[in-house]
Amino acid sequence: MQHAELPPQLSSQPHPGVPWSAAYWDMRYRRGGHSGAGSSGHLARFKADIVNRIVRRHGIASVIEYGCGDGRQLQLAHYPGSYVGLDVSPEAVRICSERFSGDPGKRFLAAGEDPGTADLVLSLDVIFHLVEDETFHRYMRQLFDHALRFVVIYSSDYDAVTPDAHVRHRRFSGWIRDHAPDWRRVLHIPNPYPFDPRAPDDTSFADFHVYAHG
Repeated sequence: MQHAELPPQLSSQPHPGVPWSAAYWDMRYRRGGHSGAGSSGHLARFKADIVNRIVRRHGIASVIEYGCGDGRQLQLAHYPGSYVGLDVSPEAVRICSERFSGDPGKRFLAAGEDPGTADLVLSLDVIFHLVEDETFHRYMRQLFDHALRFVVIYSSDYDAVTPDAHVRHRRFSGWIRDHAPDWRRVLHIPNPYPFDPRAPDDTSFADFHVYAHG
């Protein structure tokens, strides 16, 4: 994944009332940064192939994505129904709204807005960027509160801190067991490009985890 230099003004003092992680990503996009290396190339194609296959196989008519980023990954998606993308960064919402302005089936909201419910709720490369505990718990609740049939998560699933201020690995499966017991994992797809520190932009520590309700 791409590791951006920490914006100097965010190194210690977050924006008032805004979680550090949200301020980091908004500043990153405002400075011309992007969602990361995983949103392009073979990693992006792998993610798109898996999600498109799930959508097609299960007749998914609506998708909500928490953490749509700059929309580069979404350009590879084939969702025949409605799509709502949410992000903590107002700049990311603006970028996506412009990028997909010609597609009436897609709309974009700030992360705190209510997108309604959808057959499938999606989280791609987001959970390990939720460095604050409160942000993590709120995000996980959003995923499962707004899903009707499936939650698809692409992330690491272990607890670990890292030297990168914007990366903190989370064992989200434990949260689901404790807080969303009506959901069960029905599919785990290991990454065909497992993380290699010699090639961090071409590999990933994330796998796919698909949860179904009931």
